[in-house]
Amino acid sequence: MAPPRPTEPAETRPGSGLRQRLAGASPALRFVLLVGVMSFFADFTYEGSRSVIGPYLGTLGAGALAISVISGLGEFLGYGLRLFSGRSADRTGRYWPITIGGYVLQMTAVPLLALAGNWEVAALLIIAERVGKATRNPPRDAMLSHAAREMGYGWGFGVHEALDQFGAMFGPLLVALVLAVSNHDYRLAFAALAVPAAFTLILVLVARRFFARPQDLAAGPAEVRPAGLPRAFWIYLAGAALVAAGLADFPLIAFHFQQARTVAAPIVPVFYAVAMAVSGTGSLIFGRLYDRAGIGVLVPLTIAGAAYAPLVFLGGVWAAVFGVALWGLAMGVQESIIPAAVAPMVSADRRASAYGLFTGGYGTAWVLGSVAIGALFDVSLGAVTAFAVAAQLAAIPFLLAVRRRAGKPGRGDAAARGQSG
Repeated sequence: MAPPRPTEPAETRPGSGLRQRLAGASPALRFVLLVGVMSFFADFTYEGSRSVIGPYLGTLGAGALAISVISGLGEFLGYGLRLFSGRSADRTGRYWPITIGGYVLQMTAVPLLALAGNWEVAALLIIAERVGKATRNPPRDAMLSHAAREMGYGWGFGVHEALDQFGAMFGPLLVALVLAVSNHDYRLAFAALAVPAAFTLILVLVARRFFARPQDLAAGPAEVRPAGLPRAFWIYLAGAALVAAGLADFPLIAFHFQQARTVAAPIVPVFYAVAMAVSGTGSLIFGRLYDRAGIGVLVPLTIAGAAYAPLVFLGGVWAAVFGVALWGLAMGVQESIIPAAVAPMVSADRRASAYGLFTGGYGTAWVLGSVAIGALFDVSLGAVTAFAVAAQLAAIPFLLAVRRRAGKPGRGDAAARGQSG
């Protein structure tokens, strides 16, 4: 009989180190990771659909202006309605019920696109998906901000956004695969997204079960401040709005690729996946950098992001690759640094309202910019490029002004104190 095999110490077993590190992680980090995985599947679902919304609407008979207006209106509602969901969450304290309701609406609207018989019905579902996102984002971000306070706002939101955007990378890849093997069957592609949508809803309920009160995750007592928002908040909003106005919606970019025959239809989702991969990586890197250097990191990133327009609208296939990568970088940096920068400016009990107000202004600028870009699309691509670049570069003075006022955020609520106006 062979001698008994010695018991392998737990710390030497394969995978035990990772399990021990996760077990020893703070509740705040575990919450950020759980919500991040939840967002991975959510973005897998709706970004997978958004990667082909433009060409899909085109096959149903919609034109460039209609696609731009639908996308812009969706973004307007997707940001503008956050003001109401944020205020409602702060007023009632029902952060989880509002968040769950938004996820349910969003995750059911996407697979139903498979049943749309015309572009008008598809447009309603696209807008419903954006309304769902508007409903759930401010209370979810407010809950995340409590955990991120311990970790550093930039790092906490950066980790979450990275997981979020990597989901946004895999969703379009799945859609591209389905289109490739099904002879461009868009309906089958939307139906396949019901699987990650179901995972999202399950994880939302898991998060609610184990973290019923995320506000308890904040390190130290919540800081109470006088009513009003700091001047830095309003200046930052003005700069972010200009950036939003210059960002073309991807459905219009995809429609341009199709019309110009720059990219074959099955490859368009792959381009979107590239954008989301860059977005997720940028969120992780620049979220950490934000904690160290402050909001000034947005200045060079905004300049780089503005270069997406000439590459996407005026270049060939390789220029388009770099262009969508820069577009994704601009999107990811804004999505991760906006909540990180706004969090230390306001008290915890008004944070969802602040997120709603900020993103409402951001979305209003987005829809106005989308309409302008859609109208200019039928004039000339040079005019589209000039507008997009000029709008984003105009944000630089505002970002510099915020940097002078806010300084370095560091950990906790160090930035922008005592600057209410």
